[in-house]
Amino acid sequence: MKKIFTVVLLLGFVFSATAQYKRKPGSMASKPSQQSKFLEMQWWLGFKAGTNLTQAVPIERYAIMTPTNYATALTDKTYKSFNKAGSQASIEITFYYKGFSFSTQPTYRNSSFVYSNQYEWTNSDNPSESLVLHYNQEQKLDYADFPLLVKYDVLRNKFRPYVQAGIFYSLLINANKSVKVSGTDYASGGTNQFANQEIIVGAKDLFDNYWGIMAGIGANYNLGNVRLTLDASYWKSMSNISNVSNRFGNDRLSGIGDAQDDLNLNNIVISAGVLFPMRYLSSDFKTLDR
Repeated sequence: MKKIFTVVLLLGFVFSATAQYKRKPGSMASKPSQQSKFLEMQWWLGFKAGTNLTQAVPIERYAIMTPTNYATALTDKTYKSFNKAGSQASIEITFYYKGFSFSTQPTYRNSSFVYSNQYEWTNSDNPSESLVLHYNQEQKLDYADFPLLVKYDVLRNKFRPYVQAGIFYSLLINANKSVKVSGTDYASGGTNQFANQEIIVGAKDLFDNYWGIMAGIGANYNLGNVRLTLDASYWKSMSNISNVSNRFGNDRLSGIGDAQDDLNLNNIVISAGVLFPMRYLSSDFKTLDR
């Protein structure tokens, strides 16, 4: 009986040790669970920079001079869309929670757009004598943008594509306008082409602050303990960017026949940058994906 009892005790001890050994990996499963829970929430801080293209859309048109012998529409400004590259730099502050991100990205942005128009004078007594003037004008605008965005991660791996949407307010910092006047003179005994010296004037009084909506796509790539980001978005203004009270206030521009139209401003904005996580478990724990 003693031998049997001894064997039973030995078997019980072996079974208990084996069971504890098998349960030991299971006891470590709580750590990944805690890490997963930690990774559900994160703060990010970083820097982005890139380029933008601008489209100016007239809401209502204005002019200094009105033709009497041809349609007024022939003197309307022709706006060129998305043909001038600007630049921007942003600081990104983002809070991430379970696939959703809430972000603000204060931005300094420089944008440009171009328009042109034409006037023609004809001698009523001698129609062969005429003068044609071409106006090409470039507007350069500096804004401080304050967007509020919501992002959603489509995938949650090292490579994380996302969609985003939000609103923004743009505060005017500065504006300049350059005007090139050229033409053809048919009234001086031949055909003479000419180009006047470019005029550059400060035009901050002609523009105003505005607000709008935006939407776009992007992707993050986790590299070690930092995140590389690339995004593209479309910014659409929902208010007039022109200062209506100063439409005819610039004497130099009014003197050459220019009047500011009411405008909406749309931008295609492309940025790349790097983001740094603000929350850590420990110095040797990577705050990104396991």
